[in-house]
Amino acid sequence: MKSFVLCAALLALSLPARADEALIAKGKEIYNGKGACMACHGVEGKGDGAAAAALNPKPRSFVIGEFLYDTDADGTKGSAADLSNIINKGAAAFGGSMFMAARPDITGDELAALIAYVQSMKAP
Repeated sequence: MKSFVLCAALLALSLPARADEALIAKGKEIYNGKGACMACHGVEGKGDGAAAAALNPKPRSFVIGEFLYDTDADGTKGSAADLSNIINKGAAAFGGSMFMAARPDITGDELAALIAYVQSMKAP
């Protein structure tokens, strides 16, 4: 009976991780495809995409995870709400670069997945 309880507990702990992995995988698809994020932010999110050389200011490195905006004034830069606002409204709406264009077409589950993927890039 103990081993069954232990197995059930381990399975329960692994389910959210699998859900997170699936969400992050979906976000990666959007980042590399529809979102076209990798063109500026790079394949690994280092801010070194093919278009980055021509941009000033340079795109953010998601690996470093130093975000500029606290769009919802909660005292934390780079929260899910901040990323949502930047993605949907563009950085210029918050005093940033016009090169980070608004993407109001990325919403709902796609937006949540993209944010999860961007947040997952931060180096430990």
